[in-house]
Amino acid sequence: MITRRAAFSGLLALPLVPSVLGERLIPWETRLIMAAREQIGITLSYDPAYVSLDFPNGDVPRARGVCTDVLVRAYRDAFGFDLQSAVHKDMAAAFSAYPKIWGLTRPDRNIDHRRVPNLETYFRRHGTRLAVPGDLADWQAGDIYTMRLNGRLPHVGIVSDKVTPMGHRYVIHNIGAGTAEDDILGMFDEEQRFRFEPPAA
Repeated sequence: MITRRAAFSGLLALPLVPSVLGERLIPWETRLIMAAREQIGITLSYDPAYVSLDFPNGDVPRARGVCTDVLVRAYRDAFGFDLQSAVHKDMAAAFSAYPKIWGLTRPDRNIDHRRVPNLETYFRRHGTRLAVPGDLADWQAGDIYTMRLNGRLPHVGIVSDKVTPMGHRYVIHNIGAGTAEDDILGMFDEEQRFRFEPPAA
């Protein structure tokens, strides 16, 4: 039989239960989107400058960044998963699998995870590359969306759980004026679709 004292002690202990237990009851896609959306109003500009970063978990000040930083920050904030470390480790192990666009001969942990083609390669190797839906309404919340702006500039964002009046989803991204939630699906060249559920999400 549970005594009143034991029951009262149990109630006192409830605030000490790690919040992560509650968080894990939320679908991982929702947690990712929430972490991305929290960047809106915080990241206010686009700054592609090369910066020497701490390692692991290096970042530029959150008031600025590039499109890839939206993903990097969201995965860190939602799951404690560091794409900087993950991409660097994978490139060190399989450098030849990654694009040679920038003329590098070895991984660069300051910038590799901030380049869309590298993230596309990482997600193909460790996540899932999916067919781009024929119907925009079939994109799913938590999908990773990539495209080429003007046919050449790589861009990435996270597909939102909010739906436009036309019935398809918004994308959370930074395309130039800071993190925002915009209606861009189906508008650009070479769109690709990935999903990446981090370990122990």
